[in-house]
Amino acid sequence: MSDIILGIESSCDDTSAAVIRDGYLLSNVIASQEVHRSFGGVVPELASRAHEQNIVPVVSEALSRAGIKPSELTAIAFTRGPGLLGSLLVGTSFAKAMGLALDIPIVMVNHLQGHILANFIRQEGKAVEEPAFPYLCLLVSGGNSQIVKVVSPLEFEILGQTIDDAVGEAFDKCSKMMGLGYPGGPIIDKLAKQGDPYKFKFAKPHIPGLDYSFSGIKTSLLYFVRDRMAEDPQFMENNKEDICASFQKALIDILMDKLIKAARQTGIKDVTIGGGVSANSGLRERLVAEGRKRGWRTFLPEFKFTTDNAAMIAIAGYYHYLAGERTPLDVAPVSRIADF
Repeated sequence: MSDIILGIESSCDDTSAAVIRDGYLLSNVIASQEVHRSFGGVVPELASRAHEQNIVPVVSEALSRAGIKPSELTAIAFTRGPGLLGSLLVGTSFAKAMGLALDIPIVMVNHLQGHILANFIRQEGKAVEEPAFPYLCLLVSGGNSQIVKVVSPLEFEILGQTIDDAVGEAFDKCSKMMGLGYPGGPIIDKLAKQGDPYKFKFAKPHIPGLDYSFSGIKTSLLYFVRDRMAEDPQFMENNKEDICASFQKALIDILMDKLIKAARQTGIKDVTIGGGVSANSGLRERLVAEGRKRGWRTFLPEFKFTTDNAAMIAIAGYYHYLAGERTPLDVAPVSRIADF
């Protein structure tokens, strides 16, 4: 008998639902919220209200595209955290209500586990090579920057993490500082392709071990722009492509230096990336290049699985379900999770 899992993701500003049968993706529907763009960032109250409006039609559409009736579902996987509490509450409450109505179990999922396991989403007609355990995952997003040793689908060890800001936040702050818009990551990436990554230099932190820090490089950019603009008011407009390219290169250098160190220390040769920043073209190209140079097997999630989506929650929930895990109906969402 097949195991059919409905996944629900509502950790931030994307409402998403996906259906997986025995590990194979049948549908993945995402409703994005454009309302936040004019504010230059996600407004939590507006996000939770939009989730309330979107979740019923999104789940209905996911089931319809998959050709699955609600009565055929085996379990419902949902994001418990980390994320915006109001947004998480919508997804959690919906999963509880639907699970109770259908008399099927619900399975809570750590949002970060979903990003890490995105490489295991299988699709009919697509032959996808999967990393072998244990492997390393560079987990990078607006809220997280970590190097994770993935021992199994349910066992993770954090080898290094940011001690202050996340790399995704650095991208967004750079874009905001330069008046380029939101979300900053894709904008910086696009402009960087047209610029010279060696034109300008930015201060890089010297943090021991495998931990990261991105607060200093943001300050470096702030002072750099301030001083150059004082000399030439048109400096930023005339050099924005080179600034973006140089800043992006500096961030990627910081990420890769520690990842190379982690691979050397552990002897692990299978390396992946995950999280929203894993969509960055410069980072993806650099990982592949370093892999060729160092004999790694590198794995890149499809672009559609890099941002927040329910397919990754469904595959993570699938593994938890197979392990016999079930979540009680009195579970509450959490905005922060200390570990995996």
